[in-house]
Amino acid sequence: MDNSISESIYQFIILILLLGSGVVAYYLYTAYQHITILKNALNKLGESFSELDEQAKLIVKTDLELNKAQEELDKRLTGLDALQKTSRLISTTLDEDEAFQRLNHSLLTELGFEKYLIYTLDEKKDLRLRVCLGYSKDEQTIIGERISNNAQISKLLKDGNMISSNKSTPELKNQILEILNVRHFVMTPILTQDTMTGLIFAGNPGDAFAVTEGDTELISILADQIGQAVENARLFEQAYHSQQALEAKVQERTKQLSSALADVQAISRNKSEFISAVSHELRTPLTSIKGYAALLIAGTIGEIPAKVKERLEKINKHSDNLVQLINDLLDISRIESGKTEMKLTPHAIPPIIANVQDLLTPQIKEKHIIFVNNVPQNCPPIPTDLSQIERVFINLISNAVKFTPNDGTITVNAVIEIEKITFSISDTGIGINEENTRQLFNEFYRIENEINQNVKGTGLGLALCKKIIEAHNGKIWVESEPLKGSTFYFTLPLIAKGQVD
Repeated sequence: MDNSISESIYQFIILILLLGSGVVAYYLYTAYQHITILKNALNKLGESFSELDEQAKLIVKTDLELNKAQEELDKRLTGLDALQKTSRLISTTLDEDEAFQRLNHSLLTELGFEKYLIYTLDEKKDLRLRVCLGYSKDEQTIIGERISNNAQISKLLKDGNMISSNKSTPELKNQILEILNVRHFVMTPILTQDTMTGLIFAGNPGDAFAVTEGDTELISILADQIGQAVENARLFEQAYHSQQALEAKVQERTKQLSSALADVQAISRNKSEFISAVSHELRTPLTSIKGYAALLIAGTIGEIPAKVKERLEKINKHSDNLVQLINDLLDISRIESGKTEMKLTPHAIPPIIANVQDLLTPQIKEKHIIFVNNVPQNCPPIPTDLSQIERVFINLISNAVKFTPNDGTITVNAVIEIEKITFSISDTGIGINEENTRQLFNEFYRIENEINQNVKGTGLGLALCKKIIEAHNGKIWVESEPLKGSTFYFTLPLIAKGQVD
């Protein structure tokens, strides 16, 4: 019985142990699974922390880049604002020296550089310092000489190339750093019409930021602005000097022309005086010739043969022509010298034309010419010297009769305007070519044609008409075409010069 009990107890203990082991195993298995889950969660948490760390680093990097971009943008905006102000300052003057004096140092520093040297090339192609910022006078002289003597730098600039510390070969960069004592720099030529006329240097010491693309662009724009200002100033200076030279030439030429005009006027006066003197001297013997010829023709001193009488009549006729020539010469010289004063009083024109028509009726009827008078009867009176204006109409209408063939037409017109009347005498004659019309009113000028060869004249009639019309403050001219007739125009003022309404 004791054995049975012991065995039962033993079995019970084993059962208890087995149950306990199962429970322990269950709990160990459960703990293992929980540990595995925790370990996986820990790994995921570690991965998340790693991702967050990378993202944090990326955010910091992006923030730094954004801050740098913002700084660069602010710098560009400040620089562009400074360039706008600089452009406004230097573009409102056409004086080259004043343009450089207006380059404000505070505006230049807003472009992002502490040191500046701006040079232009003089007539000898030597550098002339215009603007200096950040260098002493001794440094200015030394730097200018070194840049001029450096063949590589000079060639690059003359070829229109920009040199900067971020895009230069180490050798060139070291040369410039040694010359200018900076670490960051931009050097660019000033160009006008693709020709180098100067250079700009801008630099910063070693503790400043490196040169960026924006920096080089700002200095390039500044160089363009200065180049445009220099070109405008030089073009203006050239235009000004050209104008001064032209004005000097004009003044000299005016002086020469005035002297020549005085000489011409003196010659004209001498001519008028000579013509007047000679005409007076010719009148006395001519009067005697006409008188003796008239006595002989009249038979006062005895009968003369018919042939002699015929020749005496020719002498008398030619004497009359000579008297007319002398009278015309005297009239022209008197009008030119101002000795003949036009007695301007109001006169009606229609009666004057009627008188001239009546005077020339025999010649008009002989050639069967139709004479048309279109001058209105209510034409207002004109301030004229009656005898002189009558001579104008006689000359012009008699010329029309002379050059108009049989059965032709002569027309007299008048156009009344506000301040003047324009008269015209038209014919259907042989006409005049352009070359002759330009000289028609010159003294002694006669057109070479068949009519003039057969009809003698002095060549003074139209010249006298011109003098008379101009003495009345009018104008005279002609329009004509060969074989289509001619029209002579002249104007007369309705109110005499100096007359008050």
